[in-house]
Amino acid sequence: MMTDGVMGKAATMEIAINSNGDSAELPEDDSLEQDLQQVMVSGPNLNETSIVSGGYGAPAEGIIATASIKAELEAVQLPWRDRAVKGTKDGKSLFNLIPKVRICKASCVAGSSNVHHSQSNPVSTGNEAARGIAGEKFDVVKKWGMNTYKCTKQMISERFGRGSRTVDLELETQIELLRDTKRKYENVLRLARALTGHFYSMVQTQRALGEAFSDLSQKSPELQEEFGYNAETQKLLCKNGETLLGAINFFVSSINTLVNKTMEDTLLTVKLFESARLEYDAYRTDLEELNLGPRDSLTLPKIDLAQQLHSLHKDKYERLRNDVTIKLKFLEENKVKVMHKQLLLFHNAVSSYFAGNQQQLEMTLKQFNVKVNVPSSDKPSWLEEQ
Repeated sequence: MMTDGVMGKAATMEIAINSNGDSAELPEDDSLEQDLQQVMVSGPNLNETSIVSGGYGAPAEGIIATASIKAELEAVQLPWRDRAVKGTKDGKSLFNLIPKVRICKASCVAGSSNVHHSQSNPVSTGNEAARGIAGEKFDVVKKWGMNTYKCTKQMISERFGRGSRTVDLELETQIELLRDTKRKYENVLRLARALTGHFYSMVQTQRALGEAFSDLSQKSPELQEEFGYNAETQKLLCKNGETLLGAINFFVSSINTLVNKTMEDTLLTVKLFESARLEYDAYRTDLEELNLGPRDSLTLPKIDLAQQLHSLHKDKYERLRNDVTIKLKFLEENKVKVMHKQLLLFHNAVSSYFAGNQQQLEMTLKQFNVKVNVPSSDKPSWLEEQ
């Protein structure tokens, strides 16, 4: 039986239950039950205790944590009388089947509690980080929704003639001229590509026709000379045609770069400028509506915020307007320079080809640094080199 001093100061308390099954031991069992109930009521704090139990004859004892739930400790309060059955089983009392119970302070299992705390800290940190990321995403979506609403409202007002818009007549005229020029250059590019395809087919046909004439000149002795002249003519036309094809391909490549890269980059900046103009007008209209309303303690913070947003979008609008003006100027200069070179190349190459001036055609390509990829089929065979 335990004393009050042991209950107050001892680090551990062990209740050993070993009986031979004699009915005379039942009163001692009552005292054990009363002591255990006293431990349950006035014993150590539930958050500082754990239960270490070991079976009969076990070499080691297992640790059962009793951290939070009172029902776990109530389960330790064993129904001694229900298990006190008279008689023995296999020569042992049924009391011997009941494990011995030790209640110790949390210092016995400090290592296990530290493991739980170390595992809970990363989880709580991860949850806080996730909540922070979710809050940031919510703020971004909220700002995007408000901006989209204002811009949509402004666009609908402009379409129906109810709202006012900022107009730069000179800049908008240049933008419309650029779009019209791009459409016309796209048409030139489409026709030049069609010409390239048709001319390539003609060159391939001339090559096949020259090979057929050459074959017939060898198999027809009576027409060998005539077939030979025509075969040489077709081979010469095929060679000049490939030279002209190289010039046309260079022309198409330059026009494609001008239309689909240079002009497209400028028009992309124009789109950003038009979007900034719409946002600027939307926040300008919002500020004007607030200024027309009453000024009190509730509206003054809204007016200050609207003024800040208006200034921010106005700066963005003016910055993009300057960018568009500069790009339009550089684009015009680049367009004139590129097209002057390409149109001169195209004219000289086509004129030299149809005039039959092979030397002038080759000089034209050298003048504009155009390299012609000669197919391997144009190289003479080893029989022709003999």
